[in-house]
Amino acid sequence: MRALCGAIIAAGAFIGLGLTALGIGTRYQYEYAVTTDGKPPIMHLGGMDRPLIFILVFLVSAAIIGLGIAFVGLAYHHFRRDREHQWERERAAVQQRTTV
Repeated sequence: MRALCGAIIAAGAFIGLGLTALGIGTRYQYEYAVTTDGKPPIMHLGGMDRPLIFILVFLVSAAIIGLGIAFVGLAYHHFRRDREHQWERERAAVQQRTTV
């Protein structure tokens, strides 16, 4: 369940990042068409609006946290299943009886 929750958080963050990328592209598409050298400009975070920077940082951190929860949850799930499997093998080995 932990891995599923982390995957849902990460998927939501990635969808939000895609929408944020569209929003940034729409907002700054006509800001500077070309530089004086005739090359396309490079957009720096310092030149962006504060709300877009906040949304970008928030969604990136949510994606990292979601992926972390997913991987740790999946690792814990496999650890627990392995421990249950070992317990079942030990329990089955104790019930075996040798006939005389």
